[in-house]
Amino acid sequence: MKVLIIGGHGTIGRTVAAALAPRHEIIIAGRTSGDIQVDITSPGSIGDMFRKLRQVDACICTAGTGYYVDFAGMREEHMMPGIRGKLLGQMNIVMIGKDHLPEGGSFTLTSGIAAEMPARNGTCVAMINGAINSWVLGAAQELKQDKRINAVSPGLVEDSMSRYGHLFPGYNPVPMNKVANAYVLSVEGAVNGQIIKVY
Repeated sequence: MKVLIIGGHGTIGRTVAAALAPRHEIIIAGRTSGDIQVDITSPGSIGDMFRKLRQVDACICTAGTGYYVDFAGMREEHMMPGIRGKLLGQMNIVMIGKDHLPEGGSFTLTSGIAAEMPARNGTCVAMINGAINSWVLGAAQELKQDKRINAVSPGLVEDSMSRYGHLFPGYNPVPMNKVANAYVLSVEGAVNGQIIKVY
């Protein structure tokens, strides 16, 4: 299969790419690097990417982030970058990309443990991840031609401990190979409309 990984040079993306590469043709998309460039905050950029690629069999998105801020000081402007990127960006990848996937193609989005277990100062991230999960459940009922959609919801991954570990005291880090296997399941398996939790 031809598999597009948006965010394929990131912490999770590069591990997923390595897991799928022996069996599939991998295309890496990123804001400034990769085989093709895309800004997921821009529907126009997403559309240009898919038109250039013409058709892919599976699309994975591991790009996008949220914002950690003290709730007492949180305002709309703190939330909007994550909403435009991780939430609306992934939604637009599906809404625009669905016309560029063949029958039986699949989307795999990324949410996260914060949807169910928010960290301190992580209300914005919890909202974004929860919305992604709910959106995937709805979209799975609407996609045509046997196209599938799932979300992988990872916990704090091992390779992010040095950067984010202080935000998640007491959380058990998740091995990277276990996270990668969740994406493999979504792409190569038959699951649809699932939130694949890797905690």
